[in-house]
Amino acid sequence: MTNKAKKLTDGIAVVTGAGSGLGRALAIGLADSGMQVVGFGRRENALQETCDLIADGRFIPMVVDIADGVSVRRAFSKIRKLGDVTILINNAGVFPRRDCLDETAESFMQTVAINLGGTFACSRAALETMTETGVGRIINVSSFADIAPMPAAAAYSVSKGAGQILTRALVADLGDRFPGIVISTWMPGMLATDMGIPDGLPPQVSAGWGIKLALWHDPELNGVVFEQDSEILPPRSLKGRIKDKLLGRARKPRRIS
Repeated sequence: MTNKAKKLTDGIAVVTGAGSGLGRALAIGLADSGMQVVGFGRRENALQETCDLIADGRFIPMVVDIADGVSVRRAFSKIRKLGDVTILINNAGVFPRRDCLDETAESFMQTVAINLGGTFACSRAALETMTETGVGRIINVSSFADIAPMPAAAAYSVSKGAGQILTRALVADLGDRFPGIVISTWMPGMLATDMGIPDGLPPQVSAGWGIKLALWHDPELNGVVFEQDSEILPPRSLKGRIKDKLLGRARKPRRIS
């Protein structure tokens, strides 16, 4: 483990949406790895259920509405008294499953405020510490919803697609100045959760990849997108692919091991 990786595990990991599903599995796994974890959620009883599954002292539940910037800043202010935030997994999200004709401008933007606004609010607050220490890891949980939107998923698809752009925008602003702050997008796959499908992947399995990715501290991962355990390479033109093959420089996707 590198020195920077050690600094990651010496700090505090914040997981949003930690009251159930993937967020709960991520919180449990990070705590099992020895980290101090703070879990955000809107339901106190659900966060307490997560807390009950984790060894004493390893998990701190915080009721936070991530769509409310004041609530987020207040929560991170409390966390700073405990230590430096070194890992942030922006996992929280909502999928209202509303047809566009059943949406209002207000309901649409409420979904965007949580899925996109909440990701930025938490990232911005975490960066207060990360830019001071020069070390940090941010994982933005996303999906393929923007590429192939399902019916009744307009607000979800738009907000998740914009979340991927946010990852790249943060890297554009910070990558050169703070190479030790590594920001990636991760698509965990279709899960057997309330937001997923009944025969989906168990969240504990997917969380195993997400935890390893969060602990993988390499500046070359800045802006990189992973689906489950494999990197999604940027698209290349046909001419570019032929040239790569002729020159023997075609790159294989990295895997989370």
